[in-house]
Amino acid sequence: MSQAPVHPRDPIWPTLALAAVFALLCAIRLTVLPAPYFDEVHYLPAAREILNGGDYINREHPLLGKTIIAAGIALFGDTPLGWRIFPLLAGVVALIASMRAMWHATRTRFATLAFGILLASGFMLLVQSRIAMLDIFMACFLSLAAWQFSVAIRRPENGRKALALTGMFLGAAMAAKWNAIPLAMVPGLVFFITRLTAGRRRLLTSRRGIPVPGVSLLEATLWLGVVPLAVYGLSFAPGYWLGESSLTSGGIIALHQEMLSLQTQVLEPHNYQSNWPDWVLNARAIWYFYKPVDGVQRGVLLLGNPLTMLLGIPALLWCLITGIAQREWPRIAMVAGYAVSLGLWLVAEKSVQFYYHYFIPHFFLLGALALALEALWHSGHRYIAGAALAMSVALFAWFYPILTAAPLEDSMSFLDYAWLQGWR
Repeated sequence: MSQAPVHPRDPIWPTLALAAVFALLCAIRLTVLPAPYFDEVHYLPAAREILNGGDYINREHPLLGKTIIAAGIALFGDTPLGWRIFPLLAGVVALIASMRAMWHATRTRFATLAFGILLASGFMLLVQSRIAMLDIFMACFLSLAAWQFSVAIRRPENGRKALALTGMFLGAAMAAKWNAIPLAMVPGLVFFITRLTAGRRRLLTSRRGIPVPGVSLLEATLWLGVVPLAVYGLSFAPGYWLGESSLTSGGIIALHQEMLSLQTQVLEPHNYQSNWPDWVLNARAIWYFYKPVDGVQRGVLLLGNPLTMLLGIPALLWCLITGIAQREWPRIAMVAGYAVSLGLWLVAEKSVQFYYHYFIPHFFLLGALALALEALWHSGHRYIAGAALAMSVALFAWFYPILTAAPLEDSMSFLDYAWLQGWR
């Protein structure tokens, strides 16, 4: 007799428990820096103008992320808590959504939980969840879109609703920051290519075949094409209530011409600028903050986990080779997502780039590592997989003070963490 099929238990409760611990770690010393730091100096004034119906400033970026920051100020006051509470919540949601996407894509508990541990201990998600910047909102909405798209494929009976939510979240991600645009195109392209390869005679109207049986290509165009653009367009509504701008004088097209011009302008060199080879090698960090506060030395360092950011590179190569050879689509998805999100910065006409632009690619990098560790775990090499996760957490614990503005001994304490010249 054949064995009964394996039905792994949904790790929803461990997922929520890990998210709760992550939220607590993010909340510690969230408001200890009383003044805006790093790029908060750009986005907080813009959020205040939105809240007060003032001038339209910081026009190079869309409005949604700044509108969310403005909502935090309205609810909790123009204080560090009001500035950073919604970024914190967005980071927690991004962690949960990423793990749910992994679960629906793979149906493996180990990969799901390993992915969550790697993200939570990967440094970047924690640091970006504690500062009022736009990247965390973009990551949050992209993670939610990935979750819903994986639900649509895994559960076709819920496909229509899941695809509609996917489109809404993709539009919100683009409305937070333009960096999301390349990835926002991927679900629609995946649907089109897979349906095309299915060989349906009625390509546009047939509801049969992958990736979501019951939904035609024509309907998918609505959910994954029209809806994202509609959500993106609606996000600019607050701009019409602000002062005179290219939006009010020339409309949304004129505004986007101005935004593109601002995005591609030649900027002065910056001490912390870097390029994609530095990001891949984790060779160039950014000091978001480093100076005394009320007589106590504090610092915030944006860096990737020194272990997992490097282990992720061979994991991506493994995912590419085995994914193609074994037709393992989750592995191929990690490689494709990494290539698309990083590839943007190989061609982008942006004169000055920073390590935080690696934020989205690092999700796929750690996802690939989680899949590789899962393969090791199930092949009997559990001690290797477990050791990698334990070492990631241990490094996170060591660096935690410099990620969260903890009190330091003196002004030279950065040497305890700046192991490489490029981290100084």
